[in-house]
Amino acid sequence: MSVIRQPGVLGRTTRRRVVGTTAAISTATLESVAVGLWFWLVADAQTASTALAGLGILFCGALLRAGLFEATVSTLGDLLQPRRLTAAVGFTAGWVVWLLVADTIGGLAGVVVASAVLIGFFVGQFAFERHVFRIDADDVPSTSLLIPAGLLSVGATTLLASSRLIEWTLVSPPMSLEVTTFVIQLEAVHLGIVAFAFCAFLAHQQRFDRLLANGC
Repeated sequence: MSVIRQPGVLGRTTRRRVVGTTAAISTATLESVAVGLWFWLVADAQTASTALAGLGILFCGALLRAGLFEATVSTLGDLLQPRRLTAAVGFTAGWVVWLLVADTIGGLAGVVVASAVLIGFFVGQFAFERHVFRIDADDVPSTSLLIPAGLLSVGATTLLASSRLIEWTLVSPPMSLEVTTFVIQLEAVHLGIVAFAFCAFLAHQQRFDRLLANGC
């Protein structure tokens, strides 16, 4: 991305769009893998070690996500910078609280309340990241945080609802491959993960476009 952003390589608008789209795809992929694996491990956790492994995956994904954000809007520094660690811890804690709220309340009400909590969390997280990575708050209106926060919350709500509220499975007929017979099984939660990834991409594309348009 540093090559793309060099003056004269591409037009300013085109360069900004390429950088924003690339960063959005990368961030959405990282976020989807980290959140998806964490959610899967925690949902089926039988032991504390499994839950801790899921939490570790979520934190590592959050740390890489913070590094990618910093590289896009400023200059990439050391991996374990305090500000990046702080942003990663906040991101991880928000997802844990989201799932705890949903589990504590339970049912459809838990999904709805957790969704509202997640919107508030992401607005705060995005504002916090803007502060720790020294982005001028006057250049980016606070109201612009609501759209990406809402999109991510919609994706997370779809993921949670597909896992907790929808019991749907599609199984293909048995297929033979030489000496092995297998089937393809598609569950509602798989579609929930795809929906989350799509919403994450839209959210981060909107966010990066706004930040880069303001000269970050």
